[in-house]
Amino acid sequence: MSAAPSPPPVPVSPWERWSWVFAGIWLVFLAYPVIETLQAAGSTATTVLGLGLIAGFGIVYMLGFGWLTDRPWLVFGTMLVLAAATVPIIGIEAIGLTPYLGVYSALQLPAPWWPRTTVAVALVPLLAMVSDEGFPPFFFLMVWPIIIGMVLLRVFTEGEHRADQSRAMLALVAERERVARDVHDVLGHSLTALSIKAELAGRLIDVDPERARAELASIQETARQALAEVRATVGGLRAGNLDVELAAAPQVLADAGIETRVVGDVADTDPRHRTLLAWVLREAVTNVVRHAAARSVVIELGQHGIAVTDDGSGPTGPEGNGLRGMRERVEDAGGTLAVRDAAPGTRVEVVLG
Repeated sequence: MSAAPSPPPVPVSPWERWSWVFAGIWLVFLAYPVIETLQAAGSTATTVLGLGLIAGFGIVYMLGFGWLTDRPWLVFGTMLVLAAATVPIIGIEAIGLTPYLGVYSALQLPAPWWPRTTVAVALVPLLAMVSDEGFPPFFFLMVWPIIIGMVLLRVFTEGEHRADQSRAMLALVAERERVARDVHDVLGHSLTALSIKAELAGRLIDVDPERARAELASIQETARQALAEVRATVGGLRAGNLDVELAAAPQVLADAGIETRVVGDVADTDPRHRTLLAWVLREAVTNVVRHAAARSVVIELGQHGIAVTDDGSGPTGPEGNGLRGMRERVEDAGGTLAVRDAAPGTRVEVVLG
């Protein structure tokens, strides 16, 4: 028995996609430690070192929302070291770097640690209270609201994810229940009919062999029909989901030694056609694995459809059942499917209105 399908992955929110832009806005506040470095009574070398440390701090901070997203502890630790290194140069004014540490901790560090590290960072500005130099009160009015705002954003985003996952799970459970009911009805009816026919054929086999033979033929036809109905019913459980297929395609291709590049996103496609595009993508990937002998594949998603291009042996021979079924699905939806020679390879392109 095949394993039950997993719920579809939750789509990435606009905040998660563009978080680096929002994070970059706060770099303007690096002006405070920069000014303090320039005003500090030190040599030119010390000033250059201080400015370099602050620049490195800002760069690492931004990388934490981009290339180094998957290594949050490395980013956070590096930021701490760079911030601490500015203390001998600008003294208590180094606290001006804590908003960035707080924002990064609140948004990027993994659970269950991020609440603890965020609180710890938020308490650092209190060190200014024991300093002879003092610290501008407005800084407290700026730092804590920023950190609290990012904590709320993290909490709301995670809550939204949990709600989406719960809805996906409930939808999957409801679909399983529907399929279970349908399979029960199909099998209940068909197995009852098969039982009756088999009993009748058993009674007739000695007294009326010809009619018994006819009943056996009817049993075969009923069994085939029941199997077709069960397959159609279970097919409803595996309705196309473009998010799922787009996530699975690179893994399937990688298992066959084929590199995958995806251009575009599910969000770029027309929501009305995503189920159809999921079926198209599944069949196209299957054809590449079975027939193309390709080394790489490009999957392009756009407002008007999808294209799958490989660098394999190119289109050869007549269309198979899979491609024919794909074409029929697309045409039924009012679209067109084209299979072209990509020189080298094959390009399967679906355009929908």
